Order: sequence, then C-alpha cells, then structure tokens
Amino acid sequence: MSIILGIDPGSRITGFGVVRLRELHSASLETLGYGVIQMDASQPFALRMKELGESLQEILKKYKPDAVSIEKIFLGKNADSAFKLGHARGVAMYESARAEAQVFEYATRVVKKGITGKGGATKEEVQVVLERLLGLRQITRIDASDALALAAHHAFSLVSEKSLERGLKARPLKEGAKL
Repeated sequence: MSIILGIDPGSRITGFGVVRLRELHSASLETLGYGVIQMDASQPFALRMKELGESLQEILKKYKPDAVSIEKIFLGKNADSAFKLGHARGVAMYESARAEAQVFEYATRVVKKGITGKGGATKEEVQVVLERLLGLRQITRIDASDALALAAHHAFSLVSEKSLERGLKARPLKEGAKL
C-alpha cells in the first residue's frame, strides 16, 4: 500500500489531497483527506510562505505519505504569478523532502489526460470524474480537486509501471528484439 499526497501549490491557496493505493496490481484508491490551505492574503508574501510550510508540515506529519505529487510550473500570462507559484512549489518540495517522501512532478495536461482521457479537460470535468472515481459526494474547492487529481494520477502511474514490469518479466525479450 502506498499513501500519496497531491499538492496544487499557490501563494494564497494551496490544495491538498491524500489517497491510499490499496494494491499495486489494481487502481483501487481510498481517499484519506483533502482540502485547502488558505493563507492570509493581507500578510506579506514571506509570511504566507512560512504559513504554507507550517501547514504542510502538519499534513505531512498526519498522513505520512510515501510520495508527493506536485504540479509542474507553467508560465501563464503573468510572470509575477509564475514566480510566486515557483516559491510555493519550492516550499512544498522542501517540506516533502524533509518528511522523507519521494517527490514527483506532473504537467497539468498530463494529469488531466490521465484522469479524464483529455489533456484539454476543464477543471470542472476533472472534478466530476474524480468525484465518481473516488466515490466522493462533492469536492467543493477546485484547488482540492486539482490536488486529488495529482495524487490519483501518480497512483495510476504506479499501477501502470508495475503492470508493465510484470508483463516484461512474464515475456522476456529475445536478444536483439525491439520494443
């Protein structure tokens, strides 16, 4: 069993979602928790990052994840926002590493495609699929939904990787054969 924490970093709101992968040979997931860390927007940026770090420490201590899945940085219309996002990602990566969890990064389009089958899916489409997939009534915050998507996508990646390993062991390639 593997516990995976998904983090959708932000300088004002950071989403988190925690799932347990019950078995590596199937994509059976259990939701352990999810929500948002909402920093006080009236505080200076440095204090918000401190607050983010302290909140993530509590979450990491509570759930003890084996892996943390974090959204890769993207450059939108505003470079300043991207830089602030980078700082929030750095805090999340640092705290995850301090908690001795492996850190994985995924691009948004890759996660959307892994969850819905469409890389261009809307956040709302991802949210609906996750609610059904995880048996949740309603995920009220998009940031939490994005974080759960990151955690679930990493879990699916682990299942696919193990499935591929089993398949290759069952049918070893002949010398000189191409994949």
